[in-house]
Amino acid sequence: MKVIGIVGMPASGKGEFSKIAEARGIPVVVMGDVIRAAVVEAGLEMTDANMGKVSSDLRAEHGMGAIALKSIPFVEEQDAPVVIIDGIRGSAEVEIFREHFPTFLLVAVTASFETRFGRLKNRGRADDVDSAEALRARDERELGWGLGEAMTMADVEIANEGGMEEYAAKVARLIGAMEGCR
Repeated sequence: MKVIGIVGMPASGKGEFSKIAEARGIPVVVMGDVIRAAVVEAGLEMTDANMGKVSSDLRAEHGMGAIALKSIPFVEEQDAPVVIIDGIRGSAEVEIFREHFPTFLLVAVTASFETRFGRLKNRGRADDVDSAEALRARDERELGWGLGEAMTMADVEIANEGGMEEYAAKVARLIGAMEGCR
């Protein structure tokens, strides 16, 4: 099984990468779903603040690779030649995935702050932030988990500043190359 991990700042295009993969029949394991489940289990409202608190608490209790460790069983249960892991947030997670999956490829999705903030205003997810200051705070929180270091560990970088058609073509080329080297 080839495993592609996706890393990037909030609203850089990780979710869109996953949608493109899913449209090709490739299973996607979303690390944020592990956190969302923990938020629900704790009886908390689905907000950015609660997502951040639960994420930080899990990492404080079980180490910086906690979310990766909780995601591995979901990857392993996929019966597919290629699986996507969406939402890597730190270098410890990258190290865990590289150790566990010998064919692991890390893809960094990049986009400017302005582009990302514009997307957030239109996305409308319950855990999205609603101001530039809140996005800066979220960026800082996630950088504190090792997101910046994880991005520098990427094997491939895809810039996502243009339109959706351009980005989708870049993602499709990358996925096609991974599917072709089974």
